[in-house]
Amino acid sequence: MLPLTALLAGVALLLMGSGLLGTLLAVRGGLEGFDQRTLGLVMSGYFAGFFLGTFAAPGLIRRIGHVRAFAFYTGVCAIAVLLHPLWVDPIAWFVLRLATGAALVGLFTVIESWLNAQPSPEHRSRVFAVYMAVNLGALACGQLLLGLGVDRGFALFSLVAILVCAAALPVTLTRLAQPSFPDTPRLGLRRLFRVAPAAAASAGLSGLAMGAFWGLGPTYADRIGLDRMGIAWFMVSAIIGGALLQWPLGRWSDRVDRRIGLGLVCVAATVTALLALPAAATGAGWVFAVFFAYGGLAFSIYPMSVAHMLDTLPADELLAGCSSLLLVHGIGAALGPAAAGLVMTRHGPQALPLFFAAVLAVLALYLAVRLAGHRRTRPHPAPFHPMLRTTPGALALLPETGDAPDPHPEENH
Repeated sequence: MLPLTALLAGVALLLMGSGLLGTLLAVRGGLEGFDQRTLGLVMSGYFAGFFLGTFAAPGLIRRIGHVRAFAFYTGVCAIAVLLHPLWVDPIAWFVLRLATGAALVGLFTVIESWLNAQPSPEHRSRVFAVYMAVNLGALACGQLLLGLGVDRGFALFSLVAILVCAAALPVTLTRLAQPSFPDTPRLGLRRLFRVAPAAAASAGLSGLAMGAFWGLGPTYADRIGLDRMGIAWFMVSAIIGGALLQWPLGRWSDRVDRRIGLGLVCVAATVTALLALPAAATGAGWVFAVFFAYGGLAFSIYPMSVAHMLDTLPADELLAGCSSLLLVHGIGAALGPAAAGLVMTRHGPQALPLFFAAVLAVLALYLAVRLAGHRRTRPHPAPFHPMLRTTPGALALLPETGDAPDPHPEENH
């Protein structure tokens, strides 16, 4: 694990910066007079860039190598961050969020392909778990940096750029050999929806809800009257809930039909989102408690959908299926802030938890229909793994996908 410390330190700095930036832009956009629909469209730019960057990053990394690609993407990201306070315009911010998303997915791709090449097969699961813990911890810490102050100045944007640039230091200084960069296979979306429809629907609709949360959660907290630190703790509450509740919920889903687990989690998350309506009128403490619970439930849906897909696909299609499921989740995440922003503009900030509830209720209903028509009694061959949405490189660290046999062994000899 020690040789990977530099990579994990780079990830921590990167996620602290990107976590702060997302919350900062939502709050700063409100100060600049952007309405919720405009902010939703701006925030969708990040997820659209992340989605598009998934396709562009591998070619660049193969062409110039991991270290130079990391330095290139660091420069793009830092420039985009620093341009936000200089170029205060919704269209400009959308373009900058697009560039930031593409740059960050490139940075994560470099790190995750490196992580994937280092551990022995018996240590892959431990590396994946540590990596996800660093992801969640750094995201939470990044939110608290909002307490340093939000105004119309440059200070916090400069801090984000510093953190992104600092992330390059341990990575570019590492003595780890640069790995080869294999092609990441993809499973056709039509086959994915045919073979694992519950997993595909869960990934897409959870992306819709989670994209709206990441993009407009800080705006919602601001509009219901939370102060600067209240907004930070609002986001931290949901992240900590997601970190603490994913594992017990996932382990429970290992013992039942995974679709039952997904459906009940969606129902519970729907009810919890509706509780945000009275909680917002009661006080900050209740809002934090409600979104701690909501985060724990909502953050669990995507990894449970991955586990369900791993239960369903044959071994030689697992990594391709994970990559395609991530694609479906990314499409949902790109659409989520724009759709939620439109609803919030028409009906006010309380429409955001109603949006969460509506999306997850639709998913729960779909899963109930699937259960009614397709009963399954076989055990789960793959256990649940707590995770965040990331790149296919991290999913390749899962023992199930790493141990999958090569479907075309003759091509390698």
